[in-house]
Amino acid sequence: MSNTVFHRCRNVFLAAILIATTGTTAMATDPAAGKPVTLINVFEIPEGQLDQTIAFWEKARNFLKKQPGFLDTSLHQSLSPDARFQLVNVARWQSPAAFQAAIEKMQKSDLGGGMRGAVFHAALYRVIRTEEDR
Repeated sequence: MSNTVFHRCRNVFLAAILIATTGTTAMATDPAAGKPVTLINVFEIPEGQLDQTIAFWEKARNFLKKQPGFLDTSLHQSLSPDARFQLVNVARWQSPAAFQAAIEKMQKSDLGGGMRGAVFHAALYRVIRTEEDR
């Protein structure tokens, strides 16, 4: 992989995991202001890169959990080795603004230097129904 392609993949990875998608910027003004938002990020991982992706997630988690507005995160692994999305990250933030500020700070870091190959699909969400709404 050329250096240019590597840096492009790394930047795409960081953008996907952190900014979510280009639509995330538009979603950054949550009409339910004052309520936490949820980042849901699903990962398509090339064969043999699961451990590397988990290690990167751990580095990102350690960085982001120190940022203002971070609430919590959890990484889920598929029970089926044939699942399209082998990993799913669910993180909660106090607000879209807190999330975006953390992302901007993370983008300036060199956190994603060793990551490549995985494809991420992420966006910010707000809760609209819960079990208690029955």
